[in-house]
Amino acid sequence: MDFASMTIKEIKEAVSNLEVISDDLIEKLALDSRKGVQKISSSILKARKREQMLKEKFEQMSRYEKGLRERGYKLIGGIDEAGRGPLAGPVVAAVVILDEDTYIPGLDDSKKLSESKREELFEIIQEKALGVGVGIVDNRRIDEINILQATYQGMKEAISSLEVDPDYLLIDAETLPGIAIAQKGIVEGDANSVSIAAASIVAKVTRDRMLLEYDKEYPEYGFSSHKGYGTAYHIEALKEHGPTPIHRKSFKIVSKFS
Repeated sequence: MDFASMTIKEIKEAVSNLEVISDDLIEKLALDSRKGVQKISSSILKARKREQMLKEKFEQMSRYEKGLRERGYKLIGGIDEAGRGPLAGPVVAAVVILDEDTYIPGLDDSKKLSESKREELFEIIQEKALGVGVGIVDNRRIDEINILQATYQGMKEAISSLEVDPDYLLIDAETLPGIAIAQKGIVEGDANSVSIAAASIVAKVTRDRMLLEYDKEYPEYGFSSHKGYGTAYHIEALKEHGPTPIHRKSFKIVSKFS
């Protein structure tokens, strides 16, 4: 590639169309006298470094799954939930089974990701996962049996909705009573297991989408922004308007305004 006869724009376009960028090419870009061409080289190196960091993080977060596969387990389901703390809306649990060879760069605890990144990863998980299950328990059931039991119910419903049966479960910070499947609770599992991280994203995105729909029905409460959590705006709305049919009346803050 003769860079001398090319503009910076042409070089950038030509490099972006390459499937493989060799070390020699990167060095050639770096040695070009033009700062703009040197920046292209720097950008490529930064992208490579980020890609390597993502691979290393994914590998580190796969250690639980790898250890279980070495023990003979094949279908390892990661479980997490979204919505235990909010004052309104359901609690949503998800279970995700990833194949041994599946690589999804950027998987992480859903709380550490932007909304747009969660949405992007949600679609990738749906496409690549061996199995995805979701369980949704509404506020009325939460009021009947309490949030912990509702969370367990959601997790069991998520498992039941799978098209493939897991032979081991990794669960974020919990162990799930009343099931025969081998399991392990992992503290901060959504940041330490790729399967649980994937489940945290599925649960979070599923619940957030539901709250966006509730926002259309009850626009004065601001569900699109706080997703049912007890923000100052939400508390003021409760004071002014009282609870909606989706509020958890068994929660003390909500019951004050019932």
